[in-house]
Amino acid sequence: MSPTEKRTTHFGYEEVSVDEKASRVADVFHSVAARYDVMNDLMSMGIHRLWKRLTIERSGVRPGHHVLDIAGGTGDLTLKFSRMVGPRGKVVLADINASMLHVGRDKLMDNGVGGNVEYVQANAECLPFPDNSFDCITIAFGLRNVTDKDAALRSMARVLKPGGRLLVLEFSKPDNPLLTKAYDEYSFRLLPKIGQFVAGDEESYRYLAESIRMHPDQETLKGMMETAGLDRVEYTNLTGGIVALHRGIKL
Repeated sequence: MSPTEKRTTHFGYEEVSVDEKASRVADVFHSVAARYDVMNDLMSMGIHRLWKRLTIERSGVRPGHHVLDIAGGTGDLTLKFSRMVGPRGKVVLADINASMLHVGRDKLMDNGVGGNVEYVQANAECLPFPDNSFDCITIAFGLRNVTDKDAALRSMARVLKPGGRLLVLEFSKPDNPLLTKAYDEYSFRLLPKIGQFVAGDEESYRYLAESIRMHPDQETLKGMMETAGLDRVEYTNLTGGIVALHRGIKL
């Protein structure tokens, strides 16, 4: 690539410069932060709570552990982990978006979460933590918004302790053609309209639907995690592959 050429990436179906994507994703989440929880319940008909419950069950988190919840948004996973790790443990709620981080902090404080949770504004591609810091790292519905996913996975592997687990919960590729067709109809016709009605923002939810389609499929993401240094990587399809939970261990 010549010095005058700009690196590009996808923002939904649109091709943009790498530098532009981060700011445009930030604009999306600044826009939707206040209604994020309501929209999650509406978009998934509440099923996202079951997906997250399985993530927590497979995390292996115990009292005293240190946990990093990347792209933790409004803190659903952090809330559960803070109770699991107890007063001797620590949970870091990290998000690149200040609006989401503020909503998450307010929500957790309202739920009585206190001394064992820290809040860090951080880019997943270059996490500001020492090597071998965390027993478990989760990223739920955040990886597809990262510009350089390979760099982010390497960064996560770096800050995991040996024996630690990385769990990636993300929208994926349905394993049934009929389900795929119905899901496309819902995502591109109904979802933006719900976003306009509830959050006053149709375009952001159109981007979110497009970003799901541009995300790597299950096997590709598994390979990316292995390349980043994770071992024993496996995934479980949820709701017919609409969502997949990937898990890898750092040896």
